[in-house]
Amino acid sequence: MTAMIENVNSRAVLVAMVLLAQSVVSVWAAGEVYRDPKASPEARTEDLLQRLTPVEKLDYIGGVSTFYTKPIQRLGIPGIRMSDGPLGARCFGPSTAYPAGICVAASWNPEIARQTGVALGRDCRARGIHILLAPGVNIYRDSRCGRNFEYAGEDPFLAGMTVSSMILGLQSQGVLATVKHFACNNQETQRSGGNSEIDERTLREIYLPAFKAAVEVGKVGCVMNAYNKINGIQCTENSFLNTQILRKEWGFTGIVMSDWGATHDTVGAANGGLDLEMPAGKFMNREKLMPAIQDGRVTQATIDGKVRHILHTIITAGFLDRPQELKDIPKDDPTSARAALEAARQGIVLLQNKGNLLPLDPAKVKSVAVIGPNSHPAIWGGGGSSHTQPFHAVSVFDGIRQVNSNLTVTLNGAPVKMGEVMKSATCDDPVTAAKQADVAVVCVGFKPGLETEGRDRTYALPKGQMELIRDVAAANPRTIVVLNAGGGVDWQGWLDKVPVVLHAWYPGQEGGRAIAEILFGAVNPSGKLPVTFEKRLEDNPSEPCYLREADLKAKKAVYGEGLFVGYRGYDRNKIEPQFCFGFGLSYTKFEYSDLTVAPSTITEGQPVTVSFAVRNTGKRAGAEVAQLYINDAECRVPRPPQELKGFQRVELQPGEQKCVTITLSPEAMSFFDPDAKRWMIEPGVFKVWVGASSRDIRLKGSFTCTKR
Repeated sequence: MTAMIENVNSRAVLVAMVLLAQSVVSVWAAGEVYRDPKASPEARTEDLLQRLTPVEKLDYIGGVSTFYTKPIQRLGIPGIRMSDGPLGARCFGPSTAYPAGICVAASWNPEIARQTGVALGRDCRARGIHILLAPGVNIYRDSRCGRNFEYAGEDPFLAGMTVSSMILGLQSQGVLATVKHFACNNQETQRSGGNSEIDERTLREIYLPAFKAAVEVGKVGCVMNAYNKINGIQCTENSFLNTQILRKEWGFTGIVMSDWGATHDTVGAANGGLDLEMPAGKFMNREKLMPAIQDGRVTQATIDGKVRHILHTIITAGFLDRPQELKDIPKDDPTSARAALEAARQGIVLLQNKGNLLPLDPAKVKSVAVIGPNSHPAIWGGGGSSHTQPFHAVSVFDGIRQVNSNLTVTLNGAPVKMGEVMKSATCDDPVTAAKQADVAVVCVGFKPGLETEGRDRTYALPKGQMELIRDVAAANPRTIVVLNAGGGVDWQGWLDKVPVVLHAWYPGQEGGRAIAEILFGAVNPSGKLPVTFEKRLEDNPSEPCYLREADLKAKKAVYGEGLFVGYRGYDRNKIEPQFCFGFGLSYTKFEYSDLTVAPSTITEGQPVTVSFAVRNTGKRAGAEVAQLYINDAECRVPRPPQELKGFQRVELQPGEQKCVTITLSPEAMSFFDPDAKRWMIEPGVFKVWVGASSRDIRLKGSFTCTKR
């Protein structure tokens, strides 16, 4: 009996202890809502915000240690780790080096962009990175911009589709993306002191839509302000951009951060919509902000708003509830390497293939001379903050040996045996080697030191390269040029001398293998140009005002071409480019048919459905990128002759046909009215063109829009 009583008492004591513990937990949770993962992000944010002292708030809106936000140790708030991108998670040791952004855009495949984002997210989680400073979406105006390779081309629709998909992939892995550089950072010359002079319609229709897609479709967590001014106001102080457009019109709720060192004024930045000054609080700090608050130049509510944006973003992302580093993801991740390889396969563009020299027949080609400064070691990316050091990288020379082990391969004239480790190889007789080989592959273009953040590059190929191409082509008519560049180059004097040109962009660490697979037909090229390549630099519609000497002296960049950047300008000016927007060759042929546009008449605000068929009429499996352009035939304001408003990549076996359906939203038909300060559609006829490029239109139709 005594034992039973003792047992009952013990259970009672145990129950009492459990109830007490639960009560303590409940009280703790109620008292510190920000620690409760079951509470709403809004409730957690407001609870944490009211616990911060005014000084802690001021300290929190400036970065620390280059790539971190400041931790709040007394409340258990960690420092948030960032890393440069977009070609890899580069800041904390070697990492996967992906194809450049323009190469990903050249795939015209949002799914490849998403997969690249997923892989980037895995790389970040393996390194405990919370925020990746990527992707970049500044529009390609001119071939010479030093960071063209990081971006997604000249068309705002294609760029928006590409980067929003990449963002969705990246953020699916629990890592925040940072879309940059907001806005009009389209040259590296004088980027820190320059003033971009641009009208509102051009800004809205060309330079902002990709950012809008990143916010509205990609749900991006962070936006990075650019270095430059827009119409006289620093981007970090530009409330029209950061508050009116970004937050009020697009509904952005995340963090607006500065580019590194792009903040110039305390009160201007505080009132202009900047939340976080990076890499440190040089202007947004307690010493400078406290007097501004005390004398009324900055309100406490403004500071609270910045802190609220940061806290809500990191709480919503789960950064307070889990460790960011995932130790089960290898830093040299085979999954990431496969993603990098597939992006390179789909983004490399075959520009020229005279006589159908490609694909090379392994049964007939027994020797290859690999020649040129970019042949080995690998050229995987451009220079600057995006340059990622991989664990390994495949050069063109390596890739050819991997894909066809039976070949006799020379590198710059020096014979190399299979299995031999090569650090470098040079020889005085590459032309002799080319003459003796079945095929010569000349690898030229730019490198990280020549095409890079911080300065613009030359339009001409680096010194001696044109002469090398001409000499090799004279020695061997079966010469293939593989080009590394973030955009167009001077084609004059060499393009007509060679049968094949393969634009490899900067193809990432696996690029050499992807190039070799295309050369020997294991992969059918399917990349399409996301930019227009001019025949001559002066043909570019931006050239009259791009890097103009008088403007540089005045520290300004004039967007004098207005809406007519890229193919829009070539079309209006009736100038034939060297290679048009959307162009890219394949080893097979595609036929378009059966266009329908329905309904044929709509009321303003209704969508239109465009359907058509694409058939592979060749003997090889391949992928075609079907492109849809529209023209507003009746409008009181100037509109481009055609604008890309839809596309779809179609994989087809020989003889196979598929139906493609693309919906044109009302937004696709709209233009920005600078007088009314709103987007609008004017009633009238809209022409619909479908084709393989902007200059290869296969099908034509139309619909009529009537007033609502």
